[in-house]
Amino acid sequence: MQNLFNIEHWANPEYFYLLLLIPLLVMWYWFRHNKTQAEVRYSGIAAFAEVNKSPRTWLIHGLFALRLLALSLIIIALARPQYTSSKQNIQIEGIDIVMALDVSGSMLARDFQPDRLEAAKDVAEDFIKGRPDDRISIVIFSGEAFTQVPLTTDHDMISNLFEEIKSGMIEDGTAIGDGLATAVSRLKDSQAISKVIILITDGVNNSGSVDPMSAAEMAKMFGIRVYAVGIGSMGMAPYPVQTPYGIQLQQMKVQIDEELLQKIAAMTGGKYFRADNNKKLRDIYQEIDQMERSKIDVQEFKKKHESYLPFALAAFILLAFEILLRYLYFKRIP
Repeated sequence: MQNLFNIEHWANPEYFYLLLLIPLLVMWYWFRHNKTQAEVRYSGIAAFAEVNKSPRTWLIHGLFALRLLALSLIIIALARPQYTSSKQNIQIEGIDIVMALDVSGSMLARDFQPDRLEAAKDVAEDFIKGRPDDRISIVIFSGEAFTQVPLTTDHDMISNLFEEIKSGMIEDGTAIGDGLATAVSRLKDSQAISKVIILITDGVNNSGSVDPMSAAEMAKMFGIRVYAVGIGSMGMAPYPVQTPYGIQLQQMKVQIDEELLQKIAAMTGGKYFRADNNKKLRDIYQEIDQMERSKIDVQEFKKKHESYLPFALAAFILLAFEILLRYLYFKRIP
């Protein structure tokens, strides 16, 4: 029944011109009916004054209406209504992404709003929301590194755990090599077509047990691309410093080992970016988002189905009903 009202195409629409016969037949019936009224000659009408018209007198016109309706349905069936069914086979090449985020004390610098760490978290959350089909993991590092969230598609859980990421969670420092190596360990056994690490840091490697370039070689060996993001303004940046008068902002020199980050990105087939404000950081994530889109192969199959049969059956039933009424209920006596 649903397909009856889901007509998308008419194979022979020219048959609809036959519907113009309907008003002509109505006119013919009306003139014929008036002309064939029985005439009775009588000297007066008093004898018929009490005679009531039988309902059959009016219902007999319904036979003609049934025939017209049946004819209309036959014309619709001749026009061959059709609907189309389609089927899609979609194949998605999944991407596994690890976000390695520096949470050292320098990430509290206020050259970003409200600071570097919170800006990085906000933009990362928006990035994750736009990738519902990807598995994502969060690794944080400063003087050491650990996995905050393993690879998962539960992005709501990731958003909740993002709130718990604070500077000072672990020993301070900047262990870029440890952060990258931990991220690689999250991806080395992945069966995803594409494996990506987004490495965000604002400093120079000064702690940890793994050399950053050795970690980059591991990433290359496992086919993992690294997008490195150096976060921090050029030159000087205001840092919050505890003083006897409370926390005050002091201008301190920004030190980012861009040469190291460029080498890591180049070795793994990734790219290096420098973000010196909130907008630039957001633009970088949008660029990475475009470069790492899941590939979707769609194969669509369409098939047309005939829908004339219900109209033809309805026309047959109406004609049969009209014939039964005409020769049984409205049978005429010669």
